[in-house]
Amino acid sequence: MELITTHTHTHFTDHGEGSVDELVSAALAAGITTLAITEHFPLSKAMDPQQYLSMRAENMPHYLDAIARARREHPELEILCGTELDWLGEQEDRVFSEADFAPFDVILGSVHFVDGWAFDDPAERGRWDEVGPDAIWRRYFDIWCEAVTSDAPFQIMAHPDLAKKFAIYPSFDLTTLYEQAAEACASSGRMIEVNTSGAHYACAEMFPAPELLAAFCRAGVECTVGTDAHTPANVARGIEQAYQLMAQAGYQTVTVPTADGDRRHIPIA
Repeated sequence: MELITTHTHTHFTDHGEGSVDELVSAALAAGITTLAITEHFPLSKAMDPQQYLSMRAENMPHYLDAIARARREHPELEILCGTELDWLGEQEDRVFSEADFAPFDVILGSVHFVDGWAFDDPAERGRWDEVGPDAIWRRYFDIWCEAVTSDAPFQIMAHPDLAKKFAIYPSFDLTTLYEQAAEACASSGRMIEVNTSGAHYACAEMFPAPELLAAFCRAGVECTVGTDAHTPANVARGIEQAYQLMAQAGYQTVTVPTADGDRRHIPIA
């Protein structure tokens, strides 16, 4: 079966490893046909004081050049130039223009921050105990629905239930929040991804949970697959298992964004 990943990273973000060339080589060796390279869009120093969570702004031209060169050298692989853009809500301190996003074929929308707090950062793990999971989960989905229905340039919403990363769950049933997220995403026309990296965190489960993925499917939300690889060795990790998860949720095809802004579909069931 054709393998694709629409979410990967490189050393251009300080917490990633490997060059664009190394990532492309690993993708080719794994038999991947579409590779989206989606480095974290720069955050301000106020939000990312160590410049560790996102790409440094001064590296953007080098990042774009590296992808352009890889495309020229490897026409046999569909390489999409992308970025992962954080939704910050009221804490947004960046000013964007159309030119900022013009180079990208794919823009992932991510919620890594709850009211300015990087809730999935292991260094910030202690706040979960201070605030309590019930409040955090409710606020996370409030922000997620705000992001997916915003006018931000997102095409794909990454790791939709990232709040489960540390396997800290609320005391209440999540069904209502899942249905709200699915309805919000359906109304926006945006895609979601099955993000295989979740299987390797404490939650030991891909993002999103099977119940949430099924809710997205029932709502008619298209779905793609991203490995969220931060090292070339993980570029293809879990793709076939993600297809199986999608099929179990009711999906018959994987949606793949294309460089011309369109979408194509791979049968999986």
